[in-house]
Amino acid sequence: MKKSSKPTKTPAPAKKSAPAPKAPASAAKTASPKTAAPKATAPKAIVTTISARIDVGFGNSLFVRGEGPGLSWDQGVAMECTGDDQWTLVLGESARPLAFKFLINDQVWSVGEDYSAKPGSSLLLVPTF
Repeated sequence: MKKSSKPTKTPAPAKKSAPAPKAPASAAKTASPKTAAPKATAPKAIVTTISARIDVGFGNSLFVRGEGPGLSWDQGVAMECTGDDQWTLVLGESARPLAFKFLINDQVWSVGEDYSAKPGSSLLLVPTF
């Protein structure tokens, strides 16, 4: 057998990279509530909910007329039937109190004085006709 005159190179061992520096223990903790930036939340809309408990009869609907967001004394806004004798209307924001009355089929007015509601309130009323 013939020996080679070229020396064989043994590959050098791979160098280990230096470990990543560790963060100080104080940085690993979460920021305290005093220094954390407050989370931005969208403000909740102030709505007024008017509900009425009355059976207006099959095929009839309950309406509201008045003064406030989306209301007029000239034309009523239909309430949503949410149960056998439950009607509900949700009105948007208003800075002033609301004044209103109920009507059956937007024609027959409820008896008595006008109702009123503070902005953001939720009322359950029992109108009479």
